[in-house]
Amino acid sequence: MSIEVDYRFPPGVDAERQAKVIAVGQTAGTWDARFAHREEKLRSHLGEVVGGRTDPDGYSLATISFPETNVENDISSLLTMIFGKYSMAGAAKVVAVRLPEHYGTYPKLGITGIRERLAVVDRPLIMAIFKPALGLSAEDHAAILKEVAYAGLDIIKDDEIMGDLEVAPTLKRLEACRQIIDEVKQQTGRTVLYAVNVTGTADKLIEKAHLLVREGANALLLNVLTYGFSVLSALATDEEINVPIFAHPALAGAMCASPDYGIAYSVVLGTLMAHGGADAVLYPAHYGNLPFDPAEEIRIRDSLRSRNVFPVPSAGIHPGVVPKALFDYGHDVILNAGTGIMDHPDSPAAGVKAFFEALERVKQGESFEPETLPEGALRRAVEKWGVR
Repeated sequence: MSIEVDYRFPPGVDAERQAKVIAVGQTAGTWDARFAHREEKLRSHLGEVVGGRTDPDGYSLATISFPETNVENDISSLLTMIFGKYSMAGAAKVVAVRLPEHYGTYPKLGITGIRERLAVVDRPLIMAIFKPALGLSAEDHAAILKEVAYAGLDIIKDDEIMGDLEVAPTLKRLEACRQIIDEVKQQTGRTVLYAVNVTGTADKLIEKAHLLVREGANALLLNVLTYGFSVLSALATDEEINVPIFAHPALAGAMCASPDYGIAYSVVLGTLMAHGGADAVLYPAHYGNLPFDPAEEIRIRDSLRSRNVFPVPSAGIHPGVVPKALFDYGHDVILNAGTGIMDHPDSPAAGVKAFFEALERVKQGESFEPETLPEGALRRAVEKWGVR
């Protein structure tokens, strides 16, 4: 089996030459007469340039086929092979990676498993983020969770910068929030997921994840790019970690934002996350508050769904974008809102209700123009954030 990678080179770069450098230099390399007796074996490890073209803007695309035997069925060795040393050699960007279906790690739960845990099968899921991000006590977290959970929220997560800090240690946050989750379950029959941010040094992080799950965590949040794809894979394949893993895109801009260097967002947040073991992946939506290419967003969506991974468009999501989001995603999407829920003019509970009002209004095919909206949470949200 082989792995195909598309590299894009800007005008002025000899793409044919550079592709050959990558194909050889990122695989077996060169050899001399001393290894003539090993030539057949050495050649079996070489990459091969299998295609190329130039687009109307003068950018060149080269496709290289790599032997799957060169890597270890994980994302870390894959990245080392396809772009490791060469990433420092000049202008080039990895814009697509095509992996065999069996490569890497499948999600433990994914779309179907998360829906089963929540017993919600016929609509998008609504997710919130604890705000303020830092400075809240464990009791503050529990109070916020209680308000939004009783309003109908499906999932809440820690902010990605919230670690195991003195103001609200991870176990204390979990203990306080777990009481609310149990209360909501008892009172309403509904399950609410709380994605706890799992952090720590390499020798402690997996151990901490085990502890969190034993203490009742029903979801985990991982900053995959700062802690590493190997950590994601370890969590995803660990039988004791029987909860969904939400992958956060922190640091992705440093790897992906340049047009001529790095790796495309659709590769990092789509292909690699989908084959790395994530159950749900957060990434910017193009109608949010971060600049993002709609075509890249769709490629991420499709890569994730191809392996039953939940897409989670984020960053500036509010009730006014629900029509656009449902047009782009249909029902298999998690709408993730921070300020879009927590900064609702009336209350966080009203922020949650506004999303559900928006979902119902789309279902009924009704307008989102402010003058057509009845008084209530959705109208107040649209007056604050508008419609996209």
